Amino acid sequence: MAISFSLEGKAALVTGANTGIGQAIAVALAEAGADVALAGRSEPTETLALIAATGRKAVNIKADLSSIEPVGRVIDEAVAGLGKVDILVNNAGIIRRDDLLQFSEEDWDAVMDTNLKTLFFLSQAAAKGMVERGGGKIVNIASLLTFQGGIRVPSYAAAKSGVGGVTKAMANELAAKGVQVNAIAPGYISTNNTAALQGDETRNRQILERIPTGRWGDPKDIAGAAVFLASPASDYVTGHVLAVDGGWLAR
Repeated sequence: MAISFSLEGKAALVTGANTGIGQAIAVALAEAGADVALAGRSEPTETLALIAATGRKAVNIKADLSSIEPVGRVIDEAVAGLGKVDILVNNAGIIRRDDLLQFSEEDWDAVMDTNLKTLFFLSQAAAKGMVERGGGKIVNIASLLTFQGGIRVPSYAAAKSGVGGVTKAMANELAAKGVQVNAIAPGYISTNNTAALQGDETRNRQILERIPTGRWGDPKDIAGAAVFLASPASDYVTGHVLAVDGGWLAR
């Protein structure tokens, strides 16, 4: 029997899909056969067009995920537009940088609320429908800082470490109900968010010297992993944090 990476007949919800990693994942899921709902603050005009070009259905859900207030509505609108949610990709996230000794409570709460609290409660809401239908896939976007501490980003490191923990906690409870929960930890990926690092000659050189593959990752590198974790090919994979980092953590 051939291993299936097909998502034909599936409906996916992706948060923060207007650019970069989220966009690449949403488009790749559509290319694999899924209809896709997009949730976030920014209008994902380009992503909607790219999904439409695949022949799959795309639904836009306007939502500020900095709090859990819109969680129920997001799921309801995704189900109204697509009929169900088989796959949830929690990609939306923010980062705040400051020295540890002066890091503010506001910056701490903003990152923890968006990157961890909303991720959990959106997963909880989506999982209820998945359990009722007998299966589903949740893919969380973690980080290299799920494993490392970083510098000047304490709330981001804490939140992404939490993503790793809550991924495993959800997997433990949902596996027997047919729902697999995994996470992807991207390495240094070439996106708008990392443009400043790439433009800094010294930092760019230091980063590349640390990556065994010798290059920055492309958002499509993350998208391939997401399709795998959303597909039947990963039905016996759960509670795992998959680093897609060009070998960064192996150094």
